[in-house]
Amino acid sequence: MPKKIFNQKLMRSNITVLVLTAVLTAVVGEFKVIPFSGEVFRFGMGSIVYFLLFLIRPPASPILTGFVTGITVVSFRLLMDMRLEAFNLLASLNNHLPTFLFYFFFALGVSIINIEKYKTFPLLLGACAALFDFVGNSAEFLMRDLLLHRGGLNVKDLALVSGVALFRSYFVVGLCSSITIAEQKKRMQEMLGVGSELYAETLYLQKSMNPIEQITASSHDLYRKLKKENLQTLSVQALAIAQEIHEVKKDSQRILSGLSKITNVKRHDVFLLSDLLGFVVTANEKYSELLKKTITFRLSATVDFETDQHIPLLALLNNLTANAVESIADTGEIDFELYEDEERICIKIKDSGKGIAKEDVPIIFEPGYTTKFNDRGVAATGIGLSHVQEILQTLEGRIQIETLGKGTIFYVWIPIHTIRKRVE
Repeated sequence: MPKKIFNQKLMRSNITVLVLTAVLTAVVGEFKVIPFSGEVFRFGMGSIVYFLLFLIRPPASPILTGFVTGITVVSFRLLMDMRLEAFNLLASLNNHLPTFLFYFFFALGVSIINIEKYKTFPLLLGACAALFDFVGNSAEFLMRDLLLHRGGLNVKDLALVSGVALFRSYFVVGLCSSITIAEQKKRMQEMLGVGSELYAETLYLQKSMNPIEQITASSHDLYRKLKKENLQTLSVQALAIAQEIHEVKKDSQRILSGLSKITNVKRHDVFLLSDLLGFVVTANEKYSELLKKTITFRLSATVDFETDQHIPLLALLNNLTANAVESIADTGEIDFELYEDEERICIKIKDSGKGIAKEDVPIIFEPGYTTKFNDRGVAATGIGLSHVQEILQTLEGRIQIETLGKGTIFYVWIPIHTIRKRVE
């Protein structure tokens, strides 16, 4: 994108933010509390929205934003006063013009600090905002006092202004932090979901590398034999196959290397087992909604600790839970139970689905086994449960199945030492 076009778009975006801040602040500011006698000094919701917008989308120029917002608020209040029969322009200006100082001084204070940097220190950010709020409100009150010849601020008034400044500032900082944490948690869940899927694909790719190597060697050996027999056409064809498979092998190695780096980086994080189960429940609640099924998820845990094996655990649990969701026709339940059993963690997953035939239990972990078909009658790949088995092998764990009259129970046992985060 040309630099000129980018700058134009950035400028339009900044102007949009500025106008939105000014207009929303002016309109929402009409929801107010009047602590002093007469409608001359107010604590409105507009200042809360004003500060919140500064945090959500810091303006390119805080001072310009404060200036425009102040003018907009004063103009909006003048228009509101014009609806009154006893409207007096000078009296209305004296009442509302001091409001300009609050928004301007608050923006001036914000321009002094790096608001993005202070977001990581909410207590300090709240204190700075409370100071700017107090200074702005004090300036507004003093100017109004000069214009209307009022008695000035006494100790009680100053205490009220200070208290409101603290409450309003920390309320906005807390609200913004809650929004940020919620967004971060959502992104983290998405990243973990992607990470577990990449981990699964990495295992599949690793598993296919040996067969690819063997096919390459066999094809080349066939080429030599055909050439020795003077079967020129067939030998050339065999060589071409060997070369193509070799290219597939090199591409697979490059992809495997990239995936391995990504999944290894993601596995450096640490999560509680209960959090991982919570992520699995959340993801599969969405999956069940996608399939238009009503499924109740229940979670029980009597043990919990930090693990750095969250990627393989998520891949394993998501696979088993997704199978449970798919086995339920329309409505049902899936229960999770997490407990400790002789230095092993047991994860019990019970569903009320159609179950697994007893004669199929010995073969369900073999590659190719599936009971799922699409709407055209084409079978699924059947690699899910075999993959679960492979993950458990890497974690030194095992899995057991219990078939019920209706539904299935999977018991997953994993030695605690293989998944608990080691203390350095």
